[in-house]
Amino acid sequence: MKSLRRILIPLVAAATTLTIAPHAQAAPDPVLASPYLYQWGAKPNPVTVMNQTGVKSFTLAFVLSDGGCNPAWDGSRSLTGSDATLIRNIRAAGGDVIPSFGGWSGRKLGQYCSSASALAGAYQKVINAYQLKAIDIDIEAAEFENGTVQDRVLGALKIVEQNNPGIRTVITMPTDRSGPNSWGRRLITRSKELSVPIDVWSVMPFNWGGPSDVVAGTKTSVDGLKNHVKATFGLGDDAAYRRSGLSSMNGITDTGETITPANFRAIRDWAAAKNLSRFTFWASNRDKGGCGGSSSDCSGTNQGTYEFTRIVAGYTG
Repeated sequence: MKSLRRILIPLVAAATTLTIAPHAQAAPDPVLASPYLYQWGAKPNPVTVMNQTGVKSFTLAFVLSDGGCNPAWDGSRSLTGSDATLIRNIRAAGGDVIPSFGGWSGRKLGQYCSSASALAGAYQKVINAYQLKAIDIDIEAAEFENGTVQDRVLGALKIVEQNNPGIRTVITMPTDRSGPNSWGRRLITRSKELSVPIDVWSVMPFNWGGPSDVVAGTKTSVDGLKNHVKATFGLGDDAAYRRSGLSSMNGITDTGETITPANFRAIRDWAAAKNLSRFTFWASNRDKGGCGGSSSDCSGTNQGTYEFTRIVAGYTG
């Protein structure tokens, strides 16, 4: 996902860890139905969003490098600051979070850490700080289109999974209309070769270069993902769909596609019929209409406030 998702200028700041109260035992699955929420621009109060929509978890964007092999929110904010407070507030309201590492722009930990073990250590700092159940690796741009870095990310996730029994891992990546491109297929294939048990592979089915039928494109791109997961791991269709997911976008995308609430409901219903393990979108921050053109704070289309978030909240897989 490009400009509307990724406009930030990372600053250098030290990131230290702070032990935070773990999620409640009855907290929701943060992987399944967890819209993205970011901490720049017009930042909605997540507890308000939860109360108005019924959504119970958020994907928090983004954890980046602070200039070295050390995690910081948007590359600038300590793990112990406002984002820690945000997580405490969400959990106190009965919700949970899944931090997202990476994104379109900024310094990626996969590039700034020199080895899989060092990268695993950076991921572990965030896991320890917030007592996490799951993490999302949003692998894009230079971190994605580099075989050495891809292998480093996979190696790090293998270490994380060994050191944190039960943690769930999600890899989110760009896609063509027909499914993952050669880099995406390589990433899935290498996970099998390196024995890295990724729980959910998720694609971003939009930004294909102009107006198009995004509902149909979403289906073909996720089917392409499912088919490669199926072939790589020797699964049946149902099991492969259950290892797959999607992260859409609300309103007008960076390249001029339009995803309406009706489109998104159709995508949700299809995802539910296929039992996808992740259904989300970018982002609750821009989940409102009547606010002007498409931007990081506005969908640019006719919709109710938090209408897309409500659709996600109703997803049960």
